[in-house]
Amino acid sequence: MVIDPVVYSSRPDEKRSPEEEKCYDLLEGLDIPYTRVDHEHADTIEACLEVEKILGCEICKNLLLTNRQMTDLYLLLMPGNKPFRTKFLSKQLGCARLSFATPEQMLKHLGVTPGSVSVLGLINDTDGAVRLLIDTDLLSDAYLGCHPCRNTSSLKLRMEDVLHKIIPATKHGITTVDLPWNSEE
Repeated sequence: MVIDPVVYSSRPDEKRSPEEEKCYDLLEGLDIPYTRVDHEHADTIEACLEVEKILGCEICKNLLLTNRQMTDLYLLLMPGNKPFRTKFLSKQLGCARLSFATPEQMLKHLGVTPGSVSVLGLINDTDGAVRLLIDTDLLSDAYLGCHPCRNTSSLKLRMEDVLHKIIPATKHGITTVDLPWNSEE
């Protein structure tokens, strides 16, 4: 699965997609250190397990969700191994049941395709259409693992940098949510 098990601390030497390059530009512009590993397409949390071992952090689950009317969008960040049940989140937000956003919505608002959604995609949401939700369990992690808008690389970022530099640079706020680990909670 991993093409190159080498961990890098800089952007790739070869040119990447404009969306990925924009992520590296943001990180460099904010003077944020990171580590990176390149790999084959990793569209799911399960596909990222080997990458997690190499990076030394968990890749968080990133879900772009929409309400039934498809008028509101939510980017949910949560621990990768935590199950997602829409009814708990819908109840906390006080909205109709949520469903997954379409690939067209992902591309339009975050500049990503399915399997590449991450907090870094918020740099492309210049009209503020996406509301950022972070599960409280994720906030206690020292690091956040995510893709740089393409699922052929993964980054390890300090959670402190994500919360206090990256998210403010995207002009988004944070709504914390408390999702249960099991369906009985």
